[in-house]
Amino acid sequence: MRVSEVIDKAVAVLSERLDGNVPGTAKFVIEGEGALMIDGTGVHAGDEDADVTLTADAETFQSILEGETNPTAAFMTGKLTVDGDMGVAMALGNALA
Repeated sequence: MRVSEVIDKAVAVLSERLDGNVPGTAKFVIEGEGALMIDGTGVHAGDEDADVTLTADAETFQSILEGETNPTAAFMTGKLTVDGDMGVAMALGNALA
């Protein structure tokens, strides 16, 4: 399976931003592109079980990565969905904001 360029870029950007202090595991599903995993060891392409799953379309995810969209605002407007541990999601959102 070929990992999309969106996932490749996201792994690179998030690896630079996150310092490994994610309290648990998170999966970020980018609709139509794939998924990536974030945990204490870093960021990698994957689709394993996680404490929280965040889902967004590629445009919203890109906007969050570029700092144009606040993750909390994306959640509040329904552009980002969260399923699972809100504490992990909030810690991740703070790291991305």
